[in-house]
Amino acid sequence: MPVLAMCYDFDKTLTPDDMQAQGFIQSVGYNEDEIKQFWQESNQLAKDHDMDNNLAYMYKMIQEAVGRFYVTKDKLMEYGNQVSLYNGVRTWFERIRQYGLNHGVQIEHYIISSGLKEMIEGTDMAKEGAFTKIYASAFMFDDKGVAVWPAQAINYTNKTQFLFRIQKGILDINDFGVNDYIKPEDQRVPFRNMIYIGDSDTDIPCMSLVNANDGHSIGVYDPELNNKEKVYKMMQHHRIRYYAPADYTDGSELDTLVKRIIDKTAAYEILERTYVADKHEAERR
Repeated sequence: MPVLAMCYDFDKTLTPDDMQAQGFIQSVGYNEDEIKQFWQESNQLAKDHDMDNNLAYMYKMIQEAVGRFYVTKDKLMEYGNQVSLYNGVRTWFERIRQYGLNHGVQIEHYIISSGLKEMIEGTDMAKEGAFTKIYASAFMFDDKGVAVWPAQAINYTNKTQFLFRIQKGILDINDFGVNDYIKPEDQRVPFRNMIYIGDSDTDIPCMSLVNANDGHSIGVYDPELNNKEKVYKMMQHHRIRYYAPADYTDGSELDTLVKRIIDKTAAYEILERTYVADKHEAERR
């Protein structure tokens, strides 16, 4: 059974806002009108110290919590469980997986996000095992469970390495086998069998990589705001192949689009298996 890897950004792709802005930032003293100020201060910190923006926001989260509470994995998972989701997201992953199985395609869901792994792990979907792997920024915790150092910082450029890991089936981030050459016919998930769903400029490297290798990049936008400027730009610049509202309900535009891609994958992979078999037979002559 061929594998189709569905890869998602998280913030503003599966949820309408940044995950940190849905409880955590408020809990360290910023009111609703000051959330932008948190990000401005974080970005200025990165600029002042020639620092990665993701490392800056992780540092600021810990510093702002001092004297209020300890930043622990359990605490971050609690905040993650409070994150609101776009319509249909809660049941999307299992519905699509079942559709794939019914059509002869194994669906695997992956998160590739600059957000926090611990918060994503706090969502009901993650707890139920919806994701084959979550690649996201993460903290290292001491023996008391308190965050003390960044374990992983994922930004828009290094996101692409995880697509190569998925392609080759080498999912461990410390496995250097990702650099090994694997024949196209032996790749576990060729790029043509990848869907990348994202919403903004930070997804462009991944979208471009998938799109340029016959995969399927989909730009999504908030269905309530209905602002298509970002997806128009990504389409004009050949970053994405399709766009749709971030509505994950059964029968939605996005749902229908993804199911058509699954149907195409099922049909194409039958032909690809025939081609590979003929190729190997000819090589043995």
